[in-house]
Amino acid sequence: MDGNGRWAKKRGLPRQAGHKVGAETFRTIATYCKDIGVQYFTVYAFSTENWKRPQEEVDALMNLFRTYLKEAAETMFQRGVAVRVLGDLSPLPEDIRAQIREVDGIADRLGPDAATASLCINYGGRDEIKNAVRAIAREVQAGALAPGDITEQTIGAHLYTAHMPDPDLIIRPSGEVRTSNFLLWQSAYSEYYFTDVLWPDFKTADMDAAINAFNKRNRRFGGV
Repeated sequence: MDGNGRWAKKRGLPRQAGHKVGAETFRTIATYCKDIGVQYFTVYAFSTENWKRPQEEVDALMNLFRTYLKEAAETMFQRGVAVRVLGDLSPLPEDIRAQIREVDGIADRLGPDAATASLCINYGGRDEIKNAVRAIAREVQAGALAPGDITEQTIGAHLYTAHMPDPDLIIRPSGEVRTSNFLLWQSAYSEYYFTDVLWPDFKTADMDAAINAFNKRNRRFGGV
């Protein structure tokens, strides 16, 4: 969800204002995705590197999670969308972690086949792989797993996204052309779509354009 700060700056507003509008955009696009049949919609909300931002902005983002997480989960539950949170949640304030547990409980009421909107909070692709490797190493150390039995599926089962398929399409708004440490393992064969639209300005028509572009791709997955 890139471009919130630049959106606010263009309007002479504090960066926090852009994050607030970006949160509303998330809710709009997530429910639209469910309506058009997209099963999984995952957004990058706060990276492991975002702690380096000015403390005022970090505090504003944490307060945004406090304000919107549970409320968004309850609202989207009414639309049949399960909200999930992915990432290393241990550094987050305890009140936010408690709210995430409540959000998980709301999502569980919809069942495993519900359309899912996931927020990646304190997430980094490299950090995710590191944590997966550590978990697998502990299983090997305990004698529960032999090194020769480790497969790609073993690694996938230890990622935050173990409950969902790899992404078909990754949309990068705001004019940046890089992966920014997002779903590194999972995106091996994802199609990328880049747009100059800043996230707060991202509309359902922009989602349609991305999907239409995706539908024109010839996906070979290494074959011919």
